[in-house]
Amino acid sequence: MFVEIITPVIIVGMLACLFGGLLGFTSKKFYVEVDPKVDAIMGILPGVNCGGCGFAGCGQFAASVANGTADYGGCPVAGADAAVEIAAVMGVEASVADRKIAFVNCNGIDDNTKKNYAYSGLNSCIAASQLAMGGSKACAYACIGLEDCKRACPFDAVKIMDSVAEIDEEKCVACGKCIAACPKGLIGMVYEKSKVRVMCNSKDKGKDVRENCKAGCIGCMLCKKNCPEEAIEMDNNLAIINYDKCTSCGACVAKCPTKCIKVFGAPVEVAQIEEKAPAEAAAPVEANAQVEANS
Repeated sequence: MFVEIITPVIIVGMLACLFGGLLGFTSKKFYVEVDPKVDAIMGILPGVNCGGCGFAGCGQFAASVANGTADYGGCPVAGADAAVEIAAVMGVEASVADRKIAFVNCNGIDDNTKKNYAYSGLNSCIAASQLAMGGSKACAYACIGLEDCKRACPFDAVKIMDSVAEIDEEKCVACGKCIAACPKGLIGMVYEKSKVRVMCNSKDKGKDVRENCKAGCIGCMLCKKNCPEEAIEMDNNLAIINYDKCTSCGACVAKCPTKCIKVFGAPVEVAQIEEKAPAEAAAPVEANAQVEANS
C-alpha cells in the first residue's frame, strides 16, 4: 500500500525536476534582454492602448521610442508633460509641438441646411452616405450627424448638436479615430491655438452653396482680399487659412458674409473684429456680385 502511494509521488517529483531544469535551461538559452528604457517609458504612458500614436498599443510604442524608431512626443493622450519625461528617459532635450485637436469643418446644422428627404435607416453615417446624394442633406459635403465619429471616440470627446458633430477640445487627445470614421472626410487636425477656423468643406460654386446651405463658404474671396497677412487662399471655391501666416486678427471673421469663418475658444482680438463689423453690411452685395461672376 505504501509503495503504491510513494511511487507516483517520486515519479511526479522527478518529472517536476526534469521539466524545471529544462525550463531553466531554455530561459537562459533564449533570454532576450529587455531595454530598461521600455519599462521606464511604459511607466509614463497612460496605458489606454488607443492607437493614436500609430502603433498597436502602448507597449509597442514604448519599444519603438526606446530603439529610436518613434518620436518621444508621439502619444497624443499623454500630452506635452509626458513627452518631456520620455525625452528625459531617452537622454534628449524635449521639443514639444503645439497641441493638436480634431475639428469638424461643417456648420450645416438643421437651421442652415436644406434637406432632400427624411432619412429613417440605420443610425450610421456610412450607411446614409451610400444613399442618393450622399445623405439627406442637400449639401453633399455636409456632416450627416449619425454618430459614427462619436462611437469611434474612446474619450467621449465628440457630441452631435443639431445634426452636426462637435469636438470637446478639453477631452480631445488627437487620436484620429473620429477622422477615420467620417465617410465625408469632414474632420481634420488643427492646432488648438489656431482659433480662427473655416467651418465649411464644400467645393461647390457659390450659387450652389447658397441654395443648399446658409452658412457655407460661397467663394466670394472677401476674406482673402481683406486679410492683412495674406494668410488665406482659395482652393476649389473654398477659403483655406495658412496658419503659418495667420495672426488671428479677425478681419476674415468680420468680412465673411455667411459667417462660415468663426472664432473658437477664448476670443482673439475681439476689439478688432467689432471695429470691422460695420463694414459687413455692404459685404453681402459685394460677395453676391463676386459669386455671380464665379458662377
